[in-house]
Amino acid sequence: MSAPTPLMPHATASWLVDNTSLSFEQIADFCGLHILEVQAMADDLASSKYTGRDPVRAGELTNEEIEKGAANPEYRLQMQKQPVAVARTKGPRYTPVSKRQDKPDGIAWLLRNHPEISDAQIGKLIGTTRNTIGAIRERTHWNIQNIQPKDPVTLGLCSQRELDAVVAKAAKKAGLEDASGDDEKLGGDREKLIAELKQEREEAAKAAVEAAQEAEAEAWLQARKDAESTGEGTEASD
Repeated sequence: MSAPTPLMPHATASWLVDNTSLSFEQIADFCGLHILEVQAMADDLASSKYTGRDPVRAGELTNEEIEKGAANPEYRLQMQKQPVAVARTKGPRYTPVSKRQDKPDGIAWLLRNHPEISDAQIGKLIGTTRNTIGAIRERTHWNIQNIQPKDPVTLGLCSQRELDAVVAKAAKKAGLEDASGDDEKLGGDREKLIAELKQEREEAAKAAVEAAQEAEAEAWLQARKDAESTGEGTEASD
């Protein structure tokens, strides 16, 4: 079972970076983030700027706990009060603005890999409309040339548990498996699909790491160019 994280991890990490001497590793571990995300916040390279959230005021940390961490870089901060899970109310799934552009890719993937899932189920899972689903299916979507089928779990549009539940329900309704859950009718296709999904996720994870490394390298090169440019300007003025 994973350790609990703050209710607003990015905002909490931003506050800890600005207001404490904790190491990036300690902040990343406590907030459940990658250390490169914390590094980017500290260097003002993050694509999104977060308003800091004080975890002490929120009751998730104490000043004593922060002092322990500052005194010992190997110390792992302990959550004082685990955030209360908020039950999702009925209505369309909310998708962050940064991920909304990924919805067509996730819809295309579902249509290709799970035709047994109804439009209503896709709409609820991804948080989209039947009109959008129909346009992608009929290839009349305005951006159809740029839509690439991608696993919605990898895109962060839904969880693996949610996807599995929808697939199982749709498969049972379509007669692809019996009431006891026996899916022998799927045969080797199921194993092949699982292997393909695993490969897709491994490739996506690898691509994410490479993208982060490239972004870090580009930032370093840009900083070096800026420094060299400043130096040339100084020499010219002399």
